Amino acid sequence: MKILVTGGAGFIGSNLVRMLIQETEHSVLNLDALTYAGNPNSLSDLENDPRYQFSATDICDAQALEQVFTDYKPDWIMHLAAESHVDRSIDGPGAFIQTNVIGTFNMLQSARARYETLEGETKANFRFLHVSTDEVYGSLGETGLFTETTAYDPHSPYSASKASSDHLARAWADTYGLPVLITNCSNNYGPFQFPEKLIPVVMLKALRGEAIPVYGKGENIRDWLYVSDHADALYTVIANGTVGETYNIGGYNERQNIDIVKLLCELLDELQPRKDGKNYVDQIAFVTDRPGHDLRYAIDASKIKRELGWTPKQDHTSGFRKTVQWYLDNTAWTQQILDGSYQLERLGSQAG
Repeated sequence: MKILVTGGAGFIGSNLVRMLIQETEHSVLNLDALTYAGNPNSLSDLENDPRYQFSATDICDAQALEQVFTDYKPDWIMHLAAESHVDRSIDGPGAFIQTNVIGTFNMLQSARARYETLEGETKANFRFLHVSTDEVYGSLGETGLFTETTAYDPHSPYSASKASSDHLARAWADTYGLPVLITNCSNNYGPFQFPEKLIPVVMLKALRGEAIPVYGKGENIRDWLYVSDHADALYTVIANGTVGETYNIGGYNERQNIDIVKLLCELLDELQPRKDGKNYVDQIAFVTDRPGHDLRYAIDASKIKRELGWTPKQDHTSGFRKTVQWYLDNTAWTQQILDGSYQLERLGSQAG
């Protein structure tokens, strides 16, 4: 198969592209506009692989996108390209509407045009996988889980834009017969994550000897999914999932933010102790919560386990250990980013 992956230079996308090249026989075109979170260095080891291609194309450019589809003729589309940071969406929601809504519309239109030219087995095998988030479901109370039939209730500009893109994908399936599948995942962590999200911020702040910021009291709960497990799930869905279905992908790893921060500090104490002999947990500082901060997300991933046989390989601690060690071993990758415009400053501290 010829697979078109959008957002393949980003965090989840780069891990997915690497898995596809290393663990399958498919060819991959990585389409990425290389905005601030797109890093071609994340895939530098694949540059000379004959099954890997890269195109610096913006999904908001409909004409350029149509040309890519005409030239590459993909069999499968794995659509991950998105603005994804809630805090940034509070500061600048316009970019989220453009990329996540208009960009997805352009992708669906280009895929539809491609699909309508196909015949026979090629048409039967064509797939469009739209990759989304559990944040479209809103916030849970102390109990319960998000299922594939949970009503949408987005609370941030980011989650609202992703909810919009999900509805577009379903509409193109129902109206035009495009063979769409949708996944909604829990919080990802692991190698190559842009250092604005919780886990890399904690590690980098800790290693700099700076205060480790924790929103509110750190009581917000998330289900944590190791990025390689997510990549494996995405491939499982596009290869074996039922067209028209939605699959929730979770890590069976529900934790309060403060507990994650303390776990990371403990792993750093073990793997790279502070020179003064003190513990990294002493650097924790509680800061004002973000506006509209959902209290709890938790995924029911029983459908993908039951129907497709997928479960995560990493347990409650193994993925975090792998992640901490990766960031310790790859300081040059993070330093290149921090030498640019982003300096671990807080974003989205107020609405507007």
